[in-house]
Amino acid sequence: MTQSSLIPVILCGGSGTRLWPLSRESYPKQFWDLTGDSNKTLLQQTHQRIQNIRGLQEPYLICNEKHRFIVAEQMREINVQPQAIFLEPVGRDTAPAVTIAALKAQEKGEDPLLLVLSSDHIIANNENFTKAIDEGRQAAESGKLVTFGIYPTAPETGYGYIEATENDNKSLIALPIKRFVEKPDLKTAEQFLKDSRFTWNSGMFLFKASVILQEIERFSPEILSHCKKALKDNSKDLDFLRLNVQAFHKCPSLSIDKAVMEKTNLGAVLQLNAGWNDIGSWQSLWETSTKDKNGNVLKGKVILEDSKNCYLRSEKRLVVGLGVKDLIVVETDDAVLVADRQQSQKVKSIVATLKNNKSAEAKAHTKIYRPWGHYTSIVQGKRWQVKKIEVKSGASLSLQMHHHRSEHWVVVKGTALVERDGEKQLLEENQSTYIPLGCKHRLTNPGKIPLELIEVQSGAYIGEDDIVRIDDNYGRKN
Repeated sequence: MTQSSLIPVILCGGSGTRLWPLSRESYPKQFWDLTGDSNKTLLQQTHQRIQNIRGLQEPYLICNEKHRFIVAEQMREINVQPQAIFLEPVGRDTAPAVTIAALKAQEKGEDPLLLVLSSDHIIANNENFTKAIDEGRQAAESGKLVTFGIYPTAPETGYGYIEATENDNKSLIALPIKRFVEKPDLKTAEQFLKDSRFTWNSGMFLFKASVILQEIERFSPEILSHCKKALKDNSKDLDFLRLNVQAFHKCPSLSIDKAVMEKTNLGAVLQLNAGWNDIGSWQSLWETSTKDKNGNVLKGKVILEDSKNCYLRSEKRLVVGLGVKDLIVVETDDAVLVADRQQSQKVKSIVATLKNNKSAEAKAHTKIYRPWGHYTSIVQGKRWQVKKIEVKSGASLSLQMHHHRSEHWVVVKGTALVERDGEKQLLEENQSTYIPLGCKHRLTNPGKIPLELIEVQSGAYIGEDDIVRIDDNYGRKN
């Protein structure tokens, strides 16, 4: 049998609210280096762990439109050029995402295998994971829809379960699926733990593009119809494919489990023992992290004495713990979380409260990433704001103007090329310029090193939506 090539399909959605204040809507957990072991983000680790798979093509990535430049930059950092980065105009769960990937994979008349992965999982044993994929592809080549079930290590009530038709005695065999079980109560989970037919539902899949499309057409034809339209009428935007908004909006919001896997007779589960964790809470991150002799996990500027079984993380300021135990402490520049480790699942409800109160801390950090670099809000008043702006070498902000604010720029590092109402000037360190209200302006870094400047905004309104873009190198619109 000729072996099919394999395309990784990496799903980059999700907001990871249970890992607030680090993970937020503007920069969720998959874009962070949470483990600290490899200096790579969870997204980057997801791609790197599959590099030894035979017949591997460059990946498809599917993400929210507002995260597109983060995804592209993180792939560039590990020298990966994706075949496509699909931009979802709205979240519709995994079934439409998988459908789009399968349709795209067949455009050239080929029928590759698709390996569907979440971008926010941790796999401790890459060798076992690779072996499982090699075994799973045999079943997938024969027409099975393979999912990977994780050997449960505890009576976990936060995961769904998969029941296989038989006990495989922990050998790498893709077994027929008997049923999917929603997140159980504790008593039921304890029973599942004693029965080796039950595994955690990892949300990872392996199947041929033609087979999954055949089953989607059989069980969820509405999804297939709208996805065909959304892909056919897509628009190319730099390295991104924007799915048609109207068509994709009409897709039912369904997981691939509910749309297909719970109904098909082609499903097979391959039981996996590879140190998997979906990092759903600070507790789970503590469990998977390397600890000191007292069971503590320390990240960043942290000093801890006479303390046990804590997770302390500092992103900026010094954090000191004395005589504490079983605590989660996470410091960011605008929020600090202090929680009992066993209560860390409840962080999600705190985020919901913050959103209801329209608190800025619910969705965004003070450091905001843009395709040209990033900016950090330093201090803000009612009619003024101070930011630090960093522009990558060769990058430019959009040509823009503001209706309600003026700006002062002071260069503190590098060289700035400033355009104001058609006139250009170079500014070096310690030089400044003034951008009056209504002035058409653009900032460019013509140098070889990052450009850093301080921006002081003042005016009746200083919100980010007071930007009228006249021209933009990154395809952004007003």
